[in-house]
Amino acid sequence: MCGIVGYVGPRKIVPVILEGLRRLEYRGYDSAGIVYLQDGKVMKHRAAGKLSQLEAIIDDAIVAPSHIGLGHTRWATHGAPTKENAHPHSDCSGNLVVVHNGIIENYHSLRVELQAKGHRFSSETDTEVLAHLIEEYLVVPSPSETDAGSAAPVLTDALVSAVRRALERVEGSYALGVLWAGQPDTLIAVRNHSPLVLGVEDGHGSFLASDIPALLPFTNQVIFLEDLELAILTADTRRFYSLESGAEISKEVKVIEWNAAMAEKGGYRHFMLKEIFEQPQSIINTVSGRIDLETGAVELPEMHLGADDLQKIDRIFLVACGTSWHSALVAKYWIEHWAGIPVEVDIASEFRYRRLLINERVLTVAISQSGETADTLAGIRLAKKLGSKIVTICNVVGSTMTREADGTVYTHAGPEIGVASTKAFTAQLAALFLFTLYLGEQRKTISPEKRRELGQALIGIAQVIETELPRLQEEIRELVDRYYDCRDFLFVGRGLNFPIALEGALKLKEISYIHAEGYAAGELKHGPIALIDKDMPVLALVPQDSVYQKSISNVEEIKARSGRLILLGTQGDTHLRTITDDVISLPHVHEEMNPILYTIPAQLLAYEIAIRRGCDVDQPRNLAKSVTVE
Repeated sequence: MCGIVGYVGPRKIVPVILEGLRRLEYRGYDSAGIVYLQDGKVMKHRAAGKLSQLEAIIDDAIVAPSHIGLGHTRWATHGAPTKENAHPHSDCSGNLVVVHNGIIENYHSLRVELQAKGHRFSSETDTEVLAHLIEEYLVVPSPSETDAGSAAPVLTDALVSAVRRALERVEGSYALGVLWAGQPDTLIAVRNHSPLVLGVEDGHGSFLASDIPALLPFTNQVIFLEDLELAILTADTRRFYSLESGAEISKEVKVIEWNAAMAEKGGYRHFMLKEIFEQPQSIINTVSGRIDLETGAVELPEMHLGADDLQKIDRIFLVACGTSWHSALVAKYWIEHWAGIPVEVDIASEFRYRRLLINERVLTVAISQSGETADTLAGIRLAKKLGSKIVTICNVVGSTMTREADGTVYTHAGPEIGVASTKAFTAQLAALFLFTLYLGEQRKTISPEKRRELGQALIGIAQVIETELPRLQEEIRELVDRYYDCRDFLFVGRGLNFPIALEGALKLKEISYIHAEGYAAGELKHGPIALIDKDMPVLALVPQDSVYQKSISNVEEIKARSGRLILLGTQGDTHLRTITDDVISLPHVHEEMNPILYTIPAQLLAYEIAIRRGCDVDQPRNLAKSVTVE
């Protein structure tokens, strides 16, 4: 949720931290702060609101001759979004400073204990407890202990020991950056159940950040911290330790293929619009090289599960949150139809809070753009303990889920900056369809001829979307004036398109703040139809597919009650114009590809309505891109 950036090296600190924080704005935040050392003194600036508010109070600090510091964008959990609650937080002396992403579950009891010992708190946050707890255990060596040139190692050992002892007392999740004036060339980074990635710049300069985009303007060489690992960072060195045992460990540097330009707007007004238009390419990148259109063979090199493993599977659990959950709902239809395996779809935040009937004959598939979603991670860890194999559908190479899974299908969508997911969703659908074909191939439930047909349909959908996007945007813009000021909206669909109705409603409420709900069209008469009147707009997905006649009957029920209808249907379907004037026509494609195609106008409708309402499309209120707390 929160964004953390840290740096130690030859660059001036304030521009580095601010640029890194800008790259993390998509994560969602309500306050920001920065801290650095200058002439041995801790300089701290904090502000409620956007980064512009922080920049307004920094003034000349932008050129401060400092080369070590931390920055933070906070998404409020404990305490209101105020300057006092903004990170970084300090100990009583003001010389030890922390930034933190996560939640300290036992912060209240620790706070009471520390207050009884004389510690003075200045915020309502759980994070401030960490600064005072480290201070409590920080024993500064006497001058005799730091003689003979040994001061730096001894002081570092004292700081690391204090951090380790403090975290032994902590229950909860944390990605933690620590800066201490007593050790002015060192940053401490620690991780447990919250993402933290380190960067290396040509051997000179060390970074820490919550996510890769913050590092891309400076380096593409990264090191992923695992849970309960601690890093000691200086400009020239990086040392790693187990937080539990204290033993030194080695870590591998990975090269990220993304670059900073991929995370820029590229002339588009918003990241969300850019990412909507990038969907044809992200689908191609996800599919390319993974299916042989001559033989129908599917290649998933990171799957690591072959025919023997998959023949033993009796059931599949698909586990995800938000938009990724909607992709799982579509995949349920595909997998059950083409691979013949029963599928259960779970919201990750509910998955582990019931009795899970999981064993070694169950495959659990986690779906996450970031690979760091806390609820989904917790779910797959429990499933693994129960004997299940784990597969992850993910967009971020080296993320926690990909490291903990038995197999991975990467989506190759590139960095997605807009908080409301667009290209990651359609790339997930493409990856899940590939996964379905792979299951069918390994379990011999799909013939090579059918795999070729379906593979060609999947590859072809990218070109269809590429061709249709400009026209769809223009036609939807013409609708917006009639719908942008509505208070409520319904989205309906049947079969494969029911999850797209859910996704369309989610997009609209995420970025326009209009109350919107998605329903299976056949369920309207079981209650929601009571909402239909002349003021209730309804978007219905009615392609000419196997449930077309049923869908039309549902639409006629809405029309009979004076509902305001927008229909998304197949080109050449003249009947739709007899129902409403507001029809968006889409090319006829293979029925299995309709969920991907019909997602596009739903995304554009949400975007254009939000723009018309003057909303912050890329950073909608209260939302975060990567939800790393439960």
